[in-house]
Amino acid sequence: MGSFSDASGAKIVGMNRKVIIDCDPGIDDAVALCLALSDPRLDVLAITSTAGVVDADQATTNVRAIVNLLDPPRYPRIGAASECENAPVADDNELHGHDGMAGLNFEITDRQHQHASEKVIAELLRLHPGQITIICCGPLTNIARVFNRDPGTVSLVDKVIICGGTYMAPGNRTPSAEANLHYDPPAARDVFASATTKSLVPLDVTDQVSFGIDLLDALPSKMTRAGELLHRILQYSFRANHQYLGRETISLADPTAIMAVLEPDLFTWREMAGDVETQGMLTRGATVFDRRMRQQWQFNMEVAIDVDAVEVRERIIRGLRFAGQQP
Repeated sequence: MGSFSDASGAKIVGMNRKVIIDCDPGIDDAVALCLALSDPRLDVLAITSTAGVVDADQATTNVRAIVNLLDPPRYPRIGAASECENAPVADDNELHGHDGMAGLNFEITDRQHQHASEKVIAELLRLHPGQITIICCGPLTNIARVFNRDPGTVSLVDKVIICGGTYMAPGNRTPSAEANLHYDPPAARDVFASATTKSLVPLDVTDQVSFGIDLLDALPSKMTRAGELLHRILQYSFRANHQYLGRETISLADPTAIMAVLEPDLFTWREMAGDVETQGMLTRGATVFDRRMRQQWQFNMEVAIDVDAVEVRERIIRGLRFAGQQP
């Protein structure tokens, strides 16, 4: 335990929670990594890449480049992504750029000593049994692979936070499905069914935490490591959202999921019984909850159904400012 002062000078008590962040960067993934790597309440043991917004090689490149650029005080282990056999044919990266990172075209030449994401996750779970929260900011491919290949790891997880799915809202990848679960529905179904403690942070909540263009004025200086990255990717995000969606605001789903770990009391949670559609022609990746009067499915997760959007937005901004204070 410890404490630090955020950008406003307020004291925040640290909890040093051990986490693995599994992601497919992605602009909002990069913002989430800025938050997590600079927050002393989190001990980021590893960042494991997965295919999703971009393919496996690009996802791995993006993770390594973001970590190198931010140069955190303690470097996490990095897991390399491998392709997903269940991936859809069409991609969905117009909001992120062809490389997932606003066209920054990161390149990593040294690819030696790359360990597969699922291997990194399994090793850390066995090293820290019952202590690690896995924050899933992309498709659930890696988590399902770990659980299926090494079932003994299921009981070693403290908690799984899943950024994805919908409760009542429409999807953002198809009319019925959110992008992360649409990308690899069998993996999502396996994780939903696993005997782990799970928290789902769906679009219903993350879309409430929206930011206007004034966010750019609140970011740390472009002269800082975090500020340089944030200004470049978020300027692109505002332009892309306006061009492709006609929106003047952006949502930052993955940073909202980080806040669900750090500040769970700002969210309203409900125990639910959920599953994922894997075969429907029109409903691939749709989340389904048993809301019948006589519920027959067993509860298997808690779902965020509401959020103090104003406060979460402010905490994200404060966290990003604090990221800019890092040397």
